[in-house]
Amino acid sequence: MDMLICSELILNNDGSVYHLKLHPEDIADAIIVVGDPNRVPLISKHFDKISVTKSNREFITHTGYIGKKHVSVMSTGIGVDNIDIVFNELDILSAIDLKSRTVKETKRTFKIIRLGTTGGLNDKINVDDILFSRYAIGIDGVPHHYKYDLNLFEQKLSQEFAQKTNWSKSLQSPMRKIIRFLWNHMYEDQFNKGITLTMNGFYAPQGRSIRIPLSQPDILKKSDCILFNNLQVSNIEMETAGLYAFGKIFNHEVISLSTVLANRITGLFSSNPSKSIEKLINFALSKIESL
Repeated sequence: MDMLICSELILNNDGSVYHLKLHPEDIADAIIVVGDPNRVPLISKHFDKISVTKSNREFITHTGYIGKKHVSVMSTGIGVDNIDIVFNELDILSAIDLKSRTVKETKRTFKIIRLGTTGGLNDKINVDDILFSRYAIGIDGVPHHYKYDLNLFEQKLSQEFAQKTNWSKSLQSPMRKIIRFLWNHMYEDQFNKGITLTMNGFYAPQGRSIRIPLSQPDILKKSDCILFNNLQVSNIEMETAGLYAFGKIFNHEVISLSTVLANRITGLFSSNPSKSIEKLINFALSKIESL
């Protein structure tokens, strides 16, 4: 079996993976991911026991127990480029023998649950609502660097997006992703669900013009016309499509649910973001404990 060379599989002096600074035993099979490092202790304070606390740069990990359930919570930072780092290093922890630098015969399969914040793109979605991403469209381009089976993704959704938004052929064509059976465990009918737009920036990519004009000024308005499997584009953020893509490519289970802090159509913003985030955390932990 081929050994992975040092410049490709980079490890720290203590044998941990390069950015996350984790060993395989530091991480649970059920992993909550959040963008903001400050949100990690907001979640782990609900653990009955914390056994691991590790941090490096924006990547903070707490591992412990909710009852008998072994759970980790990890911050990813902002954007799909960071998701690329996190997902690769989690997969290294699941599939690579770090001592021999070889691929294991059997690998761990992680269940990765993103708890995020998002902006609504439908006037029927209220701020402070919880929203589940049934599908996601990525404008980031990062997954295009991987060789993968196109049949893993929803080609018709990509075509619908390109047609309805007049997506420029000079730009990287968008990715499209769907999740699997974590949905059946986590989702409840009381919550919103829809198609998430994952953008590669916060300002111009999400239609915000402060001083410089936008090259795609109508992308949010045009996205409102997209309909796929009776679902509309519901929200906009910066990570979910990357998680769904890498979940398919690396064969780990992924789901993304968010609290809606802003509605880009009505112009409203949550009057109490902390309370809204805490509601999302409490709901998710009640579901994760029984995974």
